[in-house]
Amino acid sequence: MPPPRRLAEAERVAAESGATLVPPFDDRRIIAGQGTVGLEIIEDLPEVDVVLVPVGGGGLSSGVATAVRALRPSTAVIGVEPLLAADAQESLAAGEVVVWDTSRTYRTSADGLRTQLSELTLAHLRERLDAIVTVTEEEIAATMGRLVREARLVVEPSGAVAAAARLFHRAALPSGRTVAVVTGGNVDPAVLAAAVTGA
Repeated sequence: MPPPRRLAEAERVAAESGATLVPPFDDRRIIAGQGTVGLEIIEDLPEVDVVLVPVGGGGLSSGVATAVRALRPSTAVIGVEPLLAADAQESLAAGEVVVWDTSRTYRTSADGLRTQLSELTLAHLRERLDAIVTVTEEEIAATMGRLVREARLVVEPSGAVAAAARLFHRAALPSGRTVAVVTGGNVDPAVLAAAVTGA
């Protein structure tokens, strides 16, 4: 179901049932909660130089960037998104939310990163991100396979993008102690198998 229909349906169900609709990223409380990832990074590695974080709707990246900037302003925070869903990179360059049609964003295997920024998350990222880099589908798949084989981590495509930036675009990143935020293991077994075998 395309995002506008999905949201409308969720709002309808919430209204009929009295449930509370929790936004996935476009909410200050969600951003603050996601910021705890940044807090943990600084607690575990106080001398971190670079943090790589996935960017979809911008909630996680906004929260992580806010926390890291507050605790260690010298640390570079770099957003990472799929090349086939690089609307955040385009939005930051334009200074306004640029919405890509689903026919474009649905080309990426990183389905968790197909959402666009909101005005709120764009404002956070404009103020706190140092840059955004993009990774290809081939780089995402290769990273998933490597994470399974070498780190024994089952990672979905969206969760592998930050590590893919480190593995394939290291020369374009600031140097130093680097943390790549790896998120989510909700991956189709066939997609995971193809990534592991390189098929």
